[in-house]
Amino acid sequence: MDVKLSQALQQSIFQQMEANFPNEGGGFLLGSRTGDVVSIADVIGVENNFETEEQYHRYAMTPQNWAQMEDTADEQGLSIVGYYHSHPNAPAIPSEYDREHALPNFVYIITSVMAGEAVDMRVWLLQPDRSKFEPVSLSVEP
Repeated sequence: MDVKLSQALQQSIFQQMEANFPNEGGGFLLGSRTGDVVSIADVIGVENNFETEEQYHRYAMTPQNWAQMEDTADEQGLSIVGYYHSHPNAPAIPSEYDREHALPNFVYIITSVMAGEAVDMRVWLLQPDRSKFEPVSLSVEP
């Protein structure tokens, strides 16, 4: 599988995640999937709804966020293809918590933000049996 993301959208994610530091931030990936290629057309940040004192290492959105994004995606002729979030002062590798709360068939972009600066972005796909994440290639295009 290959995920295609424009430089502008990558920078948007980086800016959002840096602005949320030292807490986790995140949002929805809107786009399309053709075969093994996921093309990201828009990224929409969503406020972290996890308990305030846990936001430094946890991110959550509400069912209302999901419903609103479904409508937004439909209006744009797109689909929700995944999610993105940050790992403050930690690598861009899924945690056990991420695995337990992830859904198969969606791509997950994780950005490592070290000392307030986005330093790494990786893409992951949860295996159908939910046992683990597998890395996915990312193509950042002009």
